[in-house]
Amino acid sequence: MNTLSIILFTIIFIILFGKWIVFIMISPLTIYKNKLNSKRVNQQIDNQKETPTSTHRGIKYYLRQIYIGYMRYITFQIGYIPSHHIRNFIYRHILGVKLAPTATIYFGAEIRGANQLQIGKGSIIGDKAVLDARRGGIHIGENVQLGSFVKLWTGSHDHDDPYFRSMPGKRGPITIGNRAWIGPSVTILHSVNIGEGAVVAAGSVVTKDVEPYSIVGGIPAKKIGERSHDLRYIFDGSHCKFY
Repeated sequence: MNTLSIILFTIIFIILFGKWIVFIMISPLTIYKNKLNSKRVNQQIDNQKETPTSTHRGIKYYLRQIYIGYMRYITFQIGYIPSHHIRNFIYRHILGVKLAPTATIYFGAEIRGANQLQIGKGSIIGDKAVLDARRGGIHIGENVQLGSFVKLWTGSHDHDDPYFRSMPGKRGPITIGNRAWIGPSVTILHSVNIGEGAVVAAGSVVTKDVEPYSIVGGIPAKKIGERSHDLRYIFDGSHCKFY
């Protein structure tokens, strides 16, 4: 190879793989940070009293913001790696997702608070889902089907708060029971429990608990039917390897 070829190859390599090289380099720090977060998350949820942001911000603040921003960007990019095996390895062993062996996360997922996310065996997360587990965690049971573009938010801002903060009453865990079916483009808000076998119709916004085996739909979601209680299907984790 001549000098020009080497230079072009190097540039292309950096463009394609540079961010992953940096990601691998900072992975030990990410794992350590996730372990620390896991130990103190319950205390933060129960006791944290948020105060207005100070106008004085030192170098530690800005370094933390850079780290958070970069990790969020990298986490977003992970969802677009065209390999389930590579994505799952990163989700499990670097980001700390409790991901069962036969669970499937499809293309373009955005995961926040990964170390507080648990997905049971056989469950399927559709394309471009947003799973924000930062404010109490998300627990998805077994053989659950989440459609494409589903959004789970464990926290929100308080519109009446003078500082527009996420106060304790506006955040909490989301739990989805075994064999629940969440349709495409559904939004589930904080502190909601979806019962076993329940169905949420496409495009719904769920703001309160859903009874087991009930069918709900609308904005806000309300009960519109009942599902059979005799559910026997088991998802075995089969999927296209490169999607």
